[in-house]
Amino acid sequence: MTRLSRRYRPPAPGGARVRALLALLTLCALLLPGPPARADTPLDLDTGGRITDTVGALGRRRAQVISALDKLHTTHRIQLYVTYVRDFSGRSGHDWADATADRNGLGPRDVLLAVATHRQQYAVSAAGDSGFRRAQLDAVAATAIAPAVSQHDWAGAAIGAADGYGSVLRGEPVRPPAISPGDSDPGGGLVPRHRAVWLPVAVAAAVCLTVLCLCSRRAARRRADRRARRAAARAVRTGRMDRMDRIDGIDGTGRIDRTAVGTSTEPGLTRMVQPLTPLPALEAEAARALVGTDDAVRTSAEELLFATAQLGGAATRPFAEAVGYAKGELADAFRLRQRLDDAPYEDPELRRRVLDEICSHCTSANRRLDAESEAFDRLRGLRANAAGVLAHAEAAARALAPRVDTAEAALTALTGCCAGTALSAFARHPAEARDRLAFATAGLAEARRTLDAGDADGAVVSLRAAEAALSQARTLTTAALRRAHELTGTAARLRAAVLDAEAGLAAARSGPASAEGARRAATAGRVLTEVRRDMAGGRYDPRAVLRRVEEAAASLDAEAVRAGGSRADERRARRRVERAVLAARGEVAAARDFVSTHRGAVGCRARTRLAEAERHLARARRLPADEGKEILSATGHADSLARQARALAEHDVTDYLTGTGTGRPTAYDPEAPRPARALGGALLGGVIMAGLLPATFGGGATRGRLAGGTEA
Repeated sequence: MTRLSRRYRPPAPGGARVRALLALLTLCALLLPGPPARADTPLDLDTGGRITDTVGALGRRRAQVISALDKLHTTHRIQLYVTYVRDFSGRSGHDWADATADRNGLGPRDVLLAVATHRQQYAVSAAGDSGFRRAQLDAVAATAIAPAVSQHDWAGAAIGAADGYGSVLRGEPVRPPAISPGDSDPGGGLVPRHRAVWLPVAVAAAVCLTVLCLCSRRAARRRADRRARRAAARAVRTGRMDRMDRIDGIDGTGRIDRTAVGTSTEPGLTRMVQPLTPLPALEAEAARALVGTDDAVRTSAEELLFATAQLGGAATRPFAEAVGYAKGELADAFRLRQRLDDAPYEDPELRRRVLDEICSHCTSANRRLDAESEAFDRLRGLRANAAGVLAHAEAAARALAPRVDTAEAALTALTGCCAGTALSAFARHPAEARDRLAFATAGLAEARRTLDAGDADGAVVSLRAAEAALSQARTLTTAALRRAHELTGTAARLRAAVLDAEAGLAAARSGPASAEGARRAATAGRVLTEVRRDMAGGRYDPRAVLRRVEEAAASLDAEAVRAGGSRADERRARRRVERAVLAARGEVAAARDFVSTHRGAVGCRARTRLAEAERHLARARRLPADEGKEILSATGHADSLARQARALAEHDVTDYLTGTGTGRPTAYDPEAPRPARALGGALLGGVIMAGLLPATFGGGATRGRLAGGTEA
């Protein structure tokens, strides 16, 4: 009882004063800055703006710097980022600045000024295609930045840089800034010297001293009361002891009841340790990042087309560069995801590292698009230009309607000569295009009504949704027309491919051949016989048949090369390469269009295969014409991956429509009435997000910004 009762013993005289004094000292220690920290390498820039001040260098002049940065961006579309750190962690300034710029996804129109205040160092990072010549950057550094840094005018360095870059872009000489020296080493000492730090410390000290006096008086009154009651308490000690035993958690045997006595404070170190994300959860996070970033890039690229048609390519060039950068980062992320799918790493740490890298690429892509979203809104000015943009969209909707009918008629005309497998993937494209067009028409009508009523904000939301739906209706219509044209062209190329293959077969049979050559010739003969029979039968899939012919021809060509082929063999090989490029291009385009117009349902695997198919096709196009073997290999991979992407995407859409395994009701019923079908199609295509608001240009943090208000 004696040991446990100490927990409930009245505090010793002066204990309240001691605790108050300790509280005062603790509060002062918390308010005072800790020892200066070294800068990270590279540093994550502040996501809330273009200034990252880790040492408090700007103080009350932060607003002046923001004004200078805004002026530079508004006038010349250049984003100047400024970061202040204590030092560059032992690296050269340029290396540190370049690493920070790369980590944060800064693009060609972005410039980073890094300042290390402790050693009065600075560095500027600008891309090679930023538009600035080296002589211009050096002139701004020598005239506007260096003098301010040397005089500890940290804000003046940023203001001088912004004004200097504006001057060189206008063709004017760079002017030196007006110097206003500041703290020689901000954040460098243990004890701060600015009253902005000492003022709250002094106020806190006064409050604590007041509390100390009040607690001392109250403790004195309590001690007097306890002395008056102590004699009476001794007379009833036995009964009081029994009651205290129950309070203290001691049972009748004298043992401690662990459920009654316990600590009230969680272990601090346990709370500080953050466990690593479990690998399955990290896999899911990376998949969500890929899908979300892919949606953001596609939406941004689509709205960029409308902005370019509205304002011209020169005005939208910075945003095209931002979309291009985001596409590059996303392609790198998908490439890493494909590597994991092709050869899963057994080492969990290595797999975790790759997944982290995927998330990092996605973050970089989103950051770049988010950085340009506000400027993009100002450029388009949908609220101010709603009437003109609405009229243009209404004209586009009227022009698109007959094209949908043309696409449907073109596919119908092929049903007599093409097998259902050749048309099934595109059979519903015209109907879905009409659904998107119906949604767009309704959105345009609503935009017209709200605009006439003076509600420009409401008109912007409806107009943006209508634009996105128009874009998808146009994509679906173009995809259907392209497939009809490709099937017609493939049928013609198939006849030429059969003739080439038969010529190669005749050459193989006429000359001396090995056992392997004879086997290949026999196999090719059987394939060509079956192909002739299919073509004579009427309805067939030209793409599938052509693929079989090309595989047989490739086998014959390989044997001819081994035996020393003739020029005729080389000409046939070149024609086969041309046909392979066309076939792969068609398959990749078909998969891309399907994913783009059904992205509300398509998952990560299909998008990964599509990205890899696009990479192989781009590689095939870059190869010189005499690299036929490499071109065939690249186009073969592109064709195969595109068909995989299409199959996976169709499976995802089927699951989405039926709600398989999700418990989700059907979002899009092709047999539903037109209004419900139009809304479901908009959700399926990602035209509108979960809140029934349209997505806009921007990354993950800004593409849904119409939910919080409209642009100016």
